[in-house]
Amino acid sequence: METIAVALFLLLAVVVSGTLARMSPMALPPPLVQIALGAFIASVANFGVKLRPDIFFLLFLPPLLFLDGWRIPKEGLLRDKATILELALGLVVFTVVGVGSFINWMIPAMPLAVAFALAAIVSPTDSTAVSAIATRVPIPKRLMHILDGESLLNDASGLVCMRFAIAAALMGTFSLLAAVGTFLWLAIGGVAIGVGVTWIASAAKNWVSRHFGEETGSQILISLLIPFGAYLLSEHLHCSGILAAVAAGITMSYVEQSGQALPITRVRRSAVWDLVQFTASGIIFVLLGEQLPRLVIGAAQVVREAGHHEPIWLVVYVVAINLALAVLRFTWVWTSLRFTLFRAALKGQNSYVPSWRLIAATSLAGVRGTITLAGVLTLPLTMNDGSAFPARDLAIFLAAGVIIVSLVAASFSLPFLLKGLKLPPEPSPQEEEDLARIAAAKAAIRAIEKAQHHMGEGHSDVDLYTDAGVRIMELYRQRINGRSTTGKEASLARKIDEIERRLRLTGLRAERTEIYRIARARRLSDETSRKLVRELDLLESRFATR
Repeated sequence: METIAVALFLLLAVVVSGTLARMSPMALPPPLVQIALGAFIASVANFGVKLRPDIFFLLFLPPLLFLDGWRIPKEGLLRDKATILELALGLVVFTVVGVGSFINWMIPAMPLAVAFALAAIVSPTDSTAVSAIATRVPIPKRLMHILDGESLLNDASGLVCMRFAIAAALMGTFSLLAAVGTFLWLAIGGVAIGVGVTWIASAAKNWVSRHFGEETGSQILISLLIPFGAYLLSEHLHCSGILAAVAAGITMSYVEQSGQALPITRVRRSAVWDLVQFTASGIIFVLLGEQLPRLVIGAAQVVREAGHHEPIWLVVYVVAINLALAVLRFTWVWTSLRFTLFRAALKGQNSYVPSWRLIAATSLAGVRGTITLAGVLTLPLTMNDGSAFPARDLAIFLAAGVIIVSLVAASFSLPFLLKGLKLPPEPSPQEEEDLARIAAAKAAIRAIEKAQHHMGEGHSDVDLYTDAGVRIMELYRQRINGRSTTGKEASLARKIDEIERRLRLTGLRAERTEIYRIARARRLSDETSRKLVRELDLLESRFATR
């Protein structure tokens, strides 16, 4: 009962943190609010939560990585693949070597392997935190796509590097040749298992749905089980469960394009996954805040063993590590940009040269978040001989400090750097959206013409089918005419669409209010009321997001 009560209280804390973040006059990222709330909870109530690294890793990482891979914009990932790979792979290795060596030099009490593990786990970035920070000064779409792709891939590369460093710490030896071979097995096996599990699970559920019908609840539950299945199978075969979860998510995004699931399944599944993401991320940061007091005590003990008697050195270490991360990231971004411009010049291309503000924004946007915290909490509790893992509390505290400082620094600096920043015009998605809507409308007209002929064949009231078909097809023809225009006519058509959209929303909301009024008067059953409201909600969601 005590464990269940603590879990429920943590869920309540996540809800409260979301409210506090929205109430804040500043654009504070939710993770900062959740960490502060967790620390407050620890100061007034001692839950004594003890985190088991293996269980913590299994519960939180697979679904978060899977969802990142599922929802990442593939067009941005493919368009800027070179830049993303430079940041997600090259920068991670650069950070592990540079920052790891720096931490070991600064804190001799922390073994080199543990310092490399800490550097590896603070290398992944969190684009969700950046999105929360930049609500008032939006980040350019292309930069956001790069950050999304980087955060997806460097999650895997950073955690894999951490795994190697921990293995070296436990065994006391490290072989580069063995590491390369192990990495290839981890990567290839993890990706193959992630892709295979997703395709097999999707093919099986689609076969069942075609022959026996589709049950929405089962479909949603299968999507929740896929990342755990891929992760567990991959770990059982000594491959990378991290890469398996990422690969499963990316594969799921392609499977989703088959369109075999029912519309109601997609709507409800999306809502469930939004809840999973919000809950898992929130609990991780609330737990960090709740663990902070104990981590500070353990970290202070390690600092005293290193010869420093003042806890202020903990703050010095955190700031120094953040500065080292920022300098290395800025250096890497600037160098890779120069290399990209050089390659473009060799091809005779005139490329846009970003200003120092954009380079600085790209560097500072590399804030740390969920994956860093989830990963560092999985550091082993003991060595192979049963002794305590060296400097574990200090490593966790430093990682937590890096998260907090990077979030605060980005919160104050990004709005300043991005405000009024002039960028080259990005290709508008409006044209491809118009073409897609026209093509879809034409396909709908063809299908309706065929269906009305089939439905009315042999019936005495065939005119009714024709009239109904004409009414529906007229809506599609209006869409085709409105989307086919250019220049001022296109602008006028879009203005009319916007007016129509707002009027439709007004009408839908009035319908729902009236249905609720009738239901309160007991002139409509609850079941019918829920059905009608659900239909209106779906329509409003469609028009509200255009």
